[in-house]
Amino acid sequence: MNDRIISLTDWFQTPPGRYLLQWEQGQFDRSVVNLFGYNALQLGLPELHALSANRMPHRWLALPEEMLNAEDMPTGAASDPDPAAATATAEKSSSVTPRVALVTNAAALPFPEASLDLVVLPHTLELSADPHHVLREVERVLVPEGRVVVAGFNPNSFWGLRQSRSRLMGRLGISALGLSELYLPEAGEFIGPWRLRDWFRLLSFEVESQHFGCYRPAVHSDKWLQRYAWMDRAGARWWPIFGSVYFFVAVKRVRGVRLLGPAWRPRRASGTAPVTIANRR
Repeated sequence: MNDRIISLTDWFQTPPGRYLLQWEQGQFDRSVVNLFGYNALQLGLPELHALSANRMPHRWLALPEEMLNAEDMPTGAASDPDPAAATATAEKSSSVTPRVALVTNAAALPFPEASLDLVVLPHTLELSADPHHVLREVERVLVPEGRVVVAGFNPNSFWGLRQSRSRLMGRLGISALGLSELYLPEAGEFIGPWRLRDWFRLLSFEVESQHFGCYRPAVHSDKWLQRYAWMDRAGARWWPIFGSVYFFVAVKRVRGVRLLGPAWRPRRASGTAPVTIANRR
């Protein structure tokens, strides 16, 4: 593995990591700015302020305990926090990188059923040991018609193919010409967009929108990334589903629920119209 890329946090300090964060920040800003409600949660990736454009009164950033850095730890944070206290802690942070308000497990969120209006998962599923269970837990805490926003690496892309090739060469013990050097962090497994769609369907989510981005090839330097900037426009037009990262917005649907009207119906007044009697005389 490349010594420069130890974790996902370190990778986001590299030129391709900054390029990815810039694209994802724009996608999150456009997707959550017009979503209304009371409670929103960002689960994972403190390098990205996914809820900065949202206007809900209560917004939290939650991280699993093993992913938490000491400098991100808020004073008095606990593994089972009080949401009211966490809200006050989150509102004190106005920097680009939000402070962690909750320390929790992604597969066991400390929220009651149907209590959140919005949950964003920036690369959270692919870093989880049981991503399907995490998505099922998100479905539990979302209100009906609540939304989940998911960003993840696309295995069917230049970056995904480069990562798969490096892993294969590493298992075969081939290190010549840097073929076994990983381009992306080693932690986590890619979840394909079609597989994620199947999970959404099983959990009664309806995909509202999907986008792919970051079509530039797997190069390390900022100079070469800028030279291939034209591929973002070309890729969005000619090979749109092969972007290095995908972005989904899905809505929680509750099947079989409909509004009931009043049990009684107003009775129509029956009026008698005058009858004309014909008389021959």
